[in-house]
Amino acid sequence: MNGINWFHYAAPQRFYPLAGRLIPWFGALAALLTAAGLYIGLWLAPTDAQQGEAYRIIFVHVPAAWMSMVVYLAMAAWAGVGLVFNSRLSSMMACALAPTGALMTFLALWTGALWGKPTWGAWWVWDARLTSELVLLFLYIGFMALHASIDDPRRADRAAGLLALVGVVNVPIIYFSVKWWNTLHQGASVSLSKAPSMATPMLLGMLVMALAFWMYCIAIALARVRVVMLERERHTTWARQALEAA
Repeated sequence: MNGINWFHYAAPQRFYPLAGRLIPWFGALAALLTAAGLYIGLWLAPTDAQQGEAYRIIFVHVPAAWMSMVVYLAMAAWAGVGLVFNSRLSSMMACALAPTGALMTFLALWTGALWGKPTWGAWWVWDARLTSELVLLFLYIGFMALHASIDDPRRADRAAGLLALVGVVNVPIIYFSVKWWNTLHQGASVSLSKAPSMATPMLLGMLVMALAFWMYCIAIALARVRVVMLERERHTTWARQALEAA
């Protein structure tokens, strides 16, 4: 039995309709998982013995923080593929992921501040993890600003792609910061090397919300890359036909 020829979808005109078919599925999964995750996190999960009800912000904060790093790695990977293979679609995917990653990073920082005020007594501290997460937000903004400042799309792809690849070094700094330095930020509650340090309903709610954020990021990235395709390929016949059909 022949497998799927994924290279067939490397061309924007072939990937565009595929992305359009996938968006409703990922969007629906995101909505359903968000509803389930919030129900578990806000109603079924017990009150934390130390932090009280304030801890419930983790059901947004932790998935957003995870996705801020995952999306950056995906953006850098697509940018790297675009640089190595001169692939238009790969560079478009990197551009489409950047705003979503910036949103996840901002959300992680904002909810972290809301969590930090009752926990630490301060909205912000120059903690190693918080500072490196702020640097991640600047990397996203820098990627988008650099790409927008160059008129030639291919030159913009190369310049922004190099910045994305250099910025990858910040991701392990964020992840391991609580181990490398003495920080206020608490350690990971979920680890592959040891049992979870939270109640099962808390863990379940957080994992469901993490899946919801995954589905949301994929749906939004696919929707945005379709817009990028039409903008970058507007001189082609297929793009004009797609615009007319819309």
